[in-house]
Amino acid sequence: MVLSRAEVAAMVVDGLGAVDVVDAVELSGGTFAAVWRVSLADGRDVVVKVGPPPGTRLLRYERGLIPAEAEYFRLVGERVPGVPVPSVLAASDGWIITTLLPGRPLTGGDARRARTELGAAIAAVHGISGPYFGYSGDRPSGADWPTAFGAIVAALRADAAEWNVPLPPLDGVLERHRGVLAAVTRPALLHFDLWDGNVLVSPAGGLAGLVDGERYLYGDPLLDLVSPALFRRIEDEPDHPFLRGYRPGPFDAAARTRLSLYRLHLYVLMITEGPSRGIARHDGRHDRLTDLLTAELALLTA
Repeated sequence: MVLSRAEVAAMVVDGLGAVDVVDAVELSGGTFAAVWRVSLADGRDVVVKVGPPPGTRLLRYERGLIPAEAEYFRLVGERVPGVPVPSVLAASDGWIITTLLPGRPLTGGDARRARTELGAAIAAVHGISGPYFGYSGDRPSGADWPTAFGAIVAALRADAAEWNVPLPPLDGVLERHRGVLAAVTRPALLHFDLWDGNVLVSPAGGLAGLVDGERYLYGDPLLDLVSPALFRRIEDEPDHPFLRGYRPGPFDAAARTRLSLYRLHLYVLMITEGPSRGIARHDGRHDRLTDLLTAELALLTA
């Protein structure tokens, strides 16, 4: 989404009242929303995040993500104040204004301490329980985890069909493992999108912030153990710093099966979103993700 500095300044005035904008710079790294750092005359720096314009074709689970992000930050800020998330200053259906957290993304250089502190922070967030499983609003959800997770994957498969994105055969996979999914009986608050770009590191190497909470949902805490070790199997890395902070305990066969199912979900999502992000299928990303998905399917059908 292309915005002018004047448009961003108008949103800030709309959200914060009579304030003077000194500077506004668009930040890079995201593929869904436009994100700007805005400096105010009173000395504050704020972040303005603007979702796609009305009428934009989105994946089913992406509807209402900007209000969802405001809800996630407020939930974590109120219930687990020790976890560093931005404070919501103003929000609408199309944009959100938050405080600017210090630090740099983990993508700028590894920091084991930050990863360990992230694990501890996410374990604390998982103590928050929701009223249902799945997403908020009219997006996929359910009264139990197998139903909600099945609806989440089914929605992505429907999106893939509509965008003409090929997926390997998935019929019957979730149904075959319904029993291990049914073992999850408490809907924990999940961030889901814990890749390195959403984790901020302080100059001392600790956790400075957790951002981009718009894709939150309620479900199995193990779902949040997939993206911190993107494209790998964290259950096979007992010394991973995230696990040292999270302290999940041993991974039994049922837990390993669920982690495999959650990697399946992530790969299906990443494959499906390609066209909506303008990613060409021939750039190698689609084939790599399909290979990873196929490997998970082999484990789940063995």
